[in-house]
Amino acid sequence: GTHRIIQKDVKFKDLGLMIIDEEQRFGVKDKERLKEMRTNIDSIALSATPIPRTLHMSLLKIRDMSLLATPPQNRHPIETVIGEFNSDRVAAAIRREVERGGQVFYLHNRVESLEETRIMVEKLVPEMLVDTAHGQMSPTELEEIFRRFKMGGFHVLIATTIIENGIDIPNVNTIVIDRANMYGVSQLYQLRGRVGRSDRKAYAYLFYPEGKALSEIAMKRLQVISDFTELGSGFKIAMKDMEIRGAGNLLGAEQSGDIYSVGFDLYLKMLEEAIQKLQNTDYETEADVWLELEYTGFIPDGYIELAQTKMEVYKKIAAISTADELDRVYSELADRFGPVPDEVQSLLSLADIRIICRKLSIASLRERGGRVEIEFSRVSKVSVERLLRMMKESAGRVKLDAKRANILILETGKIGLKEKSEFIREKLEQLAAS
Repeated sequence: GTHRIIQKDVKFKDLGLMIIDEEQRFGVKDKERLKEMRTNIDSIALSATPIPRTLHMSLLKIRDMSLLATPPQNRHPIETVIGEFNSDRVAAAIRREVERGGQVFYLHNRVESLEETRIMVEKLVPEMLVDTAHGQMSPTELEEIFRRFKMGGFHVLIATTIIENGIDIPNVNTIVIDRANMYGVSQLYQLRGRVGRSDRKAYAYLFYPEGKALSEIAMKRLQVISDFTELGSGFKIAMKDMEIRGAGNLLGAEQSGDIYSVGFDLYLKMLEEAIQKLQNTDYETEADVWLELEYTGFIPDGYIELAQTKMEVYKKIAAISTADELDRVYSELADRFGPVPDEVQSLLSLADIRIICRKLSIASLRERGGRVEIEFSRVSKVSVERLLRMMKESAGRVKLDAKRANILILETGKIGLKEKSEFIREKLEQLAAS
């Protein structure tokens, strides 16, 4: 059914499974209603291009995710052309498609000027039969127009975004999108997907107004659509959309944009702590450590290529809380992807330092131009005897701050990242030694 089946006056006798197709088209209120309905049932949400918040929830394992990346047989990537509107180019694109026996979608998303656009196209290609379709027409009119178009009754259909979903006409293999700068990444991907639904090569022309200066975000959107033309690229496009728009807010209504107040990572931590408190009455909240080190830790594309896998590994490294987990993640990386490169070693070293800091109840560890400042909390588990001995043996490289008694200073100097990490870890381990 349509949105109608999620209205409150529709009752189900024994609902067990809910499948939500085109999930990105549902608004926040609809999703709240869906959330109520699926509390105790199985549900699957389908989308070629999920909204940023949904995608981020999946990447952070709040939702399970499966990818269908294999296209139907004999499909070809859609050749995508982006540029300023050019009437000669439009005419050439239409003629080329019709000459090979195909038909054309021309998208113009303004009902008021749809007829003007029709007249313009008829002047450009007077030998072609042209018709229009938009959402203000009656269902009977629309059905008749699409039936005639599918049967080959005319060559070019000028339409609004009413063609975005549910239209499958294999003989239409060219789409011209007017004012493409006005659409989002996901919508452009959906619209481009209206062509290329047969074994013929398809073309998508994305035009923006002649002489108009585009915003940086609009240019990024068009560039993403241009860059990702291979089949099954919806996930990659959704990832780029998330980069452009932000990831949204899990605990609010925003489905895109920056995360305010409570982000996903903090939400996960709060959720985990709440569960542990319920399961264990002796549970104590573990204070987090503020680390501020100059390091270049990241996962190179040459080590892990797939964006989804890379996000999962970042999440796994960020969640390391014990030495055993660190060893397990290191072994898994070496086993799955080969020898661990220096950039990833830096990430793991940071996780190792964080583990030791938590063990010692250190509040923060900050690097400031050749020195590292360690701030002890009120409950830090550091032996004064071990600390004094380490300062004595360090030849001045380890000392307490004269003005702040709870600050320990490590003079690292201008050394390499690896040596610096080993030096910091060595001193922390000395403090942690029993």
